[in-house]
Amino acid sequence: MNSCLIILTSLQWVKDEIKSMKDSGRFVPIKILQTPQGAWVRIEGNRVLNMCSNNYLGLADHPEIKKAAIEAIEEYGVGAGAVRSIAGSNEIHRKLEERVARFKHMESALVYQGGLLANTGTIPALVGKEDLVFSEELNHASIIDGVRLSSAQRVMYRHMDMQDLESRLKENAGKGRRSLIISDGVFSMDGDIAPLPEIVELAEKHGAMSYVDDAHGEGVLGDHGRGICDHFNLSKRIDVEMGTFSKAIGSMGGFVAGSQELVDYLMRKARPFLFSSGLNPGDAAAVLKAIEIMERDDSLLKKLWENTVYLQDGLRNLGFNLGSTKTPITPVIIGDEKKTLQMSRELYDSEKVFASPIVYPTVPVGTARIRLMPSAVHSRDDMDYALSAFRKTGKKLGIIN
Repeated sequence: MNSCLIILTSLQWVKDEIKSMKDSGRFVPIKILQTPQGAWVRIEGNRVLNMCSNNYLGLADHPEIKKAAIEAIEEYGVGAGAVRSIAGSNEIHRKLEERVARFKHMESALVYQGGLLANTGTIPALVGKEDLVFSEELNHASIIDGVRLSSAQRVMYRHMDMQDLESRLKENAGKGRRSLIISDGVFSMDGDIAPLPEIVELAEKHGAMSYVDDAHGEGVLGDHGRGICDHFNLSKRIDVEMGTFSKAIGSMGGFVAGSQELVDYLMRKARPFLFSSGLNPGDAAAVLKAIEIMERDDSLLKKLWENTVYLQDGLRNLGFNLGSTKTPITPVIIGDEKKTLQMSRELYDSEKVFASPIVYPTVPVGTARIRLMPSAVHSRDDMDYALSAFRKTGKKLGIIN
């Protein structure tokens, strides 16, 4: 009894933190879906328009992909059964890595169990406490965590500012054993695209390694959705391209692509590869089928961009601030966190539109937003429905005139 009381007292700070989040409008409720991902989903028994999924191409519920996953489970079982370096490397993993490398126009690729693990496994394998990492100030949390795990010195440069990056490189010339420049390809909260050609040029000029996290570029940019390196024709010059299978590709897992030497090295150094079981066979088969679909037909990619342009033009015409997005990521920036939560609730309760709020610490204080994500499975009627809901709710809350 006494020990229980001590534990309860020691965790009082958790209650206090939750109360503080609720009081400040930063305690975001988590909705539970009762259907597969799609344009419309069921939540709490209600049919709602889904406007906040990363399922860009609608592949998460694609019949061919589901069939491929089921067949792989029948053939290979549910799980890999071991870490890849011992007994968990199945032939389907090798097929997937070869297919990813071809798709990305890279020499080789290594598959991880998730995108976060790809970053937190690869970065510490490339740099250590004697090295420098030049990191974009708006990089994803998984990059930040990977740099922290590496113990390398982090030198942050301003968002999209190549003059600042070059200044940081010059200031720190000769200070580290190795240097790594790392950036998101598409920034997940604002939807803008990193100036990757300039980043690669600076890396080559200053003898640094170049690394891009293309989680939100996969299936969105480049020929047939090959991503940002293909978009800028840099597949032969970037050192490390990282990506995920959990967004546009519709399954689960992550990867890095680069030279054969890089992959051989990571297979002996990256801790998620060495100390966590391999990707499940069903997930691997789903990704293989998704890449096949993307390569044979780019109609889903075209539909995604048609919906994006239509939705974003409509929102801007209504008077909403979408920031500087250049991709389907559509941030409706409201600013005030309580009003952002209120608008999300109103959209859901009154208009049956599922549009999650994004508040601090995911975005800086004062930039709270509702991030919309159009997809290839949305119809024009769906886009009109969303625009009507935003017009009504925005006027009701005084966000637009």
